[in-house]
Amino acid sequence: MSFQIHEELFLRYPREEVFRFFSQAENLNLLTPPWLGFSVVSSAPIEMAVGTVIQYRLKLRGMPISWESEITEWRPPFSFCDVQRRGPYRCWVHRHSFEAVPGGTVVTDHVDYEVIGGALVNRLLVAGDLKKIFAYRKARLLELFP
Repeated sequence: MSFQIHEELFLRYPREEVFRFFSQAENLNLLTPPWLGFSVVSSAPIEMAVGTVIQYRLKLRGMPISWESEITEWRPPFSFCDVQRRGPYRCWVHRHSFEAVPGGTVVTDHVDYEVIGGALVNRLLVAGDLKKIFAYRKARLLELFP
């Protein structure tokens, strides 16, 4: 069973500037809640392109997790997509898009994901955590792009 997350956020900055921020994998540290103990393991600088593999470490509910993602689509400054190759989800496909609009950029995150244990595990454990993570991400983006 597949689940989705869809979030949009308007930032008063040009698309190229917003995309540049997202194109630096190291900036993911700035958008991830501290309670996840998140860190990028891959050596910096990371050159983003189709086929780039990025390794991370984090803690989910106190358990250490290794996560590996691959950039499967790279279309600067319009969009990119990362797919989990190894990690806590059965499937994780995260599409990031950046639409230039009058006065700024609409940033869209769309995630299709699957969890071991299906709907029950998603409802009891995963969906609430993901809501908190994406709420934190939005708040941080509004601080970084006031």
